[in-house]
Amino acid sequence: MNQLSLNIPTAYEPELNHPARYINRLVESLALRRPNIMGRPREYDPRMLLKLVLLAYSYGIISSRKIERFARENIIAMSLTQEQRPTYRTIARFIVSQELEDMIQSSFKEFHDYLKAQGMIDEASFIDGTKILANANKFSFVWKKRTIKYRELNVEKAQKLIREIKQAEVKIDVDEDSFDIDQLDTIIALLEQRIEELNQRVAETAKVSPNPVKQERRHAKKYLHALDHCRQKHLEYQAQSQIAGQRNSYSKTDHDATFMRLKEDPMRNGQTKPAYNLQIMTSSQYVLGYELMQNPTDTRTLIPFLSHLAQNEVLGREIVADAGYGSERNYKYIEDELSDCTALIPYSTMIKENSRKWRSDDRKVMNWEYHEADDFYVNPQGVRFNFKRYAY
Repeated sequence: MNQLSLNIPTAYEPELNHPARYINRLVESLALRRPNIMGRPREYDPRMLLKLVLLAYSYGIISSRKIERFARENIIAMSLTQEQRPTYRTIARFIVSQELEDMIQSSFKEFHDYLKAQGMIDEASFIDGTKILANANKFSFVWKKRTIKYRELNVEKAQKLIREIKQAEVKIDVDEDSFDIDQLDTIIALLEQRIEELNQRVAETAKVSPNPVKQERRHAKKYLHALDHCRQKHLEYQAQSQIAGQRNSYSKTDHDATFMRLKEDPMRNGQTKPAYNLQIMTSSQYVLGYELMQNPTDTRTLIPFLSHLAQNEVLGREIVADAGYGSERNYKYIEDELSDCTALIPYSTMIKENSRKWRSDDRKVMNWEYHEADDFYVNPQGVRFNFKRYAY
């Protein structure tokens, strides 16, 4: 071990069917969209880091510190990195960078073309989803409806304070009729100016007792603190509504997570937890696309996911999914926007509609007699039902 030796780069090559060979070939085929041409030169090539991360993930190693040790001790990792040893900080920054996200998304197209050239996939694209628990506190929920309710109560409280200020001893010019919650800054500034004037008057009449100016200043300070609290709450509710967006809830410790019902329910009470709706598209058991959604229902995730897959050019001609994705809106999108694709997606009542019990039920509109020319139905009792309006 202690003999004199000449250090040379690792010349080890993995066996022919080892995943490291494909990882090397896949990463080298990626076209980097934004090469580093400005700023400090890179200490580590992003392709080398991507090879190391993909190989470590294939071994089930996801910790940045363990990946650093893996690059230092594993001979296959040393052959991919040519004995470069990035620190765990470099690996962690690379994992969460937008550059890695772009490289991963572009690799799906290369992966798809490789599998298709080898005849290992067909034109069927199977789509399904599952909810994964977020790394967030399960009691850190913010409900949008509750935020809207408290924001309205806060506005009513501020309006009540404005009416009290007009009736109190505090003499400031406030227009109650045209009051808006966004005008609180102006009213607070007027109150602060009034308090400064009262401070000067109190100093001038320091020997007067009892001093009515002190009482007026006490009322002004009370309303100032109350209005400032209303302003802070208004800004808080406004920020919460902006973070929630179209969602009904989010987590305080992870703003991207939405509260959903998961399959794991140990309390058996339908408890909601912060989670993501992970959508995956596979073909012949190969994952060719994924997307993290914030919507808990699969029906509303299909259109953005199909758009994402079509943009990456990995979507097959046959779209296969379960009844959780069946809706008229999704069928219409596939028919209009993806005319080359065929939707093999049932809907929730598809099997029931083919049963004898369903077809013999006179309460179902589809079992009534329809007159297309005048657009009306006639039920088995002979009652005519005309079209009234579209409802949403």
